[in-house]
Amino acid sequence: MSDLAPARPEEPVRAPRPERLASRSRNEAIVAAFSYAVILLLAFAFVLPFAWQVSSALKPPEEIFALPIQWIPRHPGLQNFAEAWKANPLGRYTVNTARLTILSLVGHILVSSFIGYGFAKRRFPGREVLFMILLATMMVPFHVKAVPLYIIFKKLGWIDSLKPLVIPAYFGGDAVFIFLFRQFFRSIPNDLDEAAEIDGCNPLYIYWRIIFPLSKPVIATVAIFSFMGSWNELWGPLIYLNTREKYTLSIGLRYFLGEYTIEYHLFMAASLIAVIPCVAIFFVFQRYFVKGVVMSGLKG
Repeated sequence: MSDLAPARPEEPVRAPRPERLASRSRNEAIVAAFSYAVILLLAFAFVLPFAWQVSSALKPPEEIFALPIQWIPRHPGLQNFAEAWKANPLGRYTVNTARLTILSLVGHILVSSFIGYGFAKRRFPGREVLFMILLATMMVPFHVKAVPLYIIFKKLGWIDSLKPLVIPAYFGGDAVFIFLFRQFFRSIPNDLDEAAEIDGCNPLYIYWRIIFPLSKPVIATVAIFSFMGSWNELWGPLIYLNTREKYTLSIGLRYFLGEYTIEYHLFMAASLIAVIPCVAIFFVFQRYFVKGVVMSGLKG
């Protein structure tokens, strides 16, 4: 006789009851409706100040604080933008801000991607230790480094120029951007590197011709962060720039606030001019931005 026990007949798989399926679908619908309600509420809370800014920029001064609040201006017009443009040299401030933003953006992308490639794809002694030290620098606030940096830049003769705001981007980039690039590069299969090395490619060629072109999502993410950070930068220009002709938009907006009175209609118009590029950049590259954050933040 065989020692093997006879196999038990398999029990038939029972389909879930219709009432259970209906209850599950109802619960999922309730959760989805609640989630959308919370999202809409948060979106409304974030959009409300911007909507008031747009409305105030189109109003004459007597309608801004009129009660009850008129969200849609009774006499809308673009004269506030023309007056704000003439009241202060916004054109010069915009050019200065654009120069600072573009130069910093190029430096952040090139340098941070190159360093991130080294941490992600190249093996060398102390790589993980150096990366941990790099991440630790993210914990140091700008105010702690402000005085030492000012002394260094003053001895270099860079005060009252864009050099202290631009050149550091080309010597180390930014720890956050390096982290994003490193995480994204680690998600790229190593087979590409190995195949290129077998064909005789050096690491620099692999980085520039193979890895970098595949990094459009994270490049868009870093570009958005760098653009918005440089465009809205306040502390750096406030500390290092002394000549009014060299000011950026973030400092130039301060001249719309008088000592005793504030021309809110002009201030809102000028603020809207400064905000529009950031909003436009985000909406244009939103798809790449979300994809880059997900892939560089969760993978690797």
